[in-house]
Amino acid sequence: MIITTTNTIEGKQINAYLGIVTGETIIGANLFKDLFASITDLVGGRSSSYEKVLREAKETALREMEQKAANLGANAIVGVDLDYETLGKANGMLMVTASGTAVKV
Repeated sequence: MIITTTNTIEGKQINAYLGIVTGETIIGANLFKDLFASITDLVGGRSSSYEKVLREAKETALREMEQKAANLGANAIVGVDLDYETLGKANGMLMVTASGTAVKV
């Protein structure tokens, strides 16, 4: 399946628009990751534990969106947008949403 942030696919003609598809995931960061991220913030550098969690959340949201598009008979998704929000007490949860338009090319 072709997944793109653009509204068109170069060299392809969109034959049918099948609707908006979304994928969502909400994940929590545990106490140990928070502790090590705080230390990283103090001494500088990147927080690889948070980066890994963020990457996993994004991949999950994209997979869910792709599955919904496949269920509609799509072979591509155009206009994909990823959004990130923090939720919960002390922003302890991360929500990642992916949305786009399922199409047939």
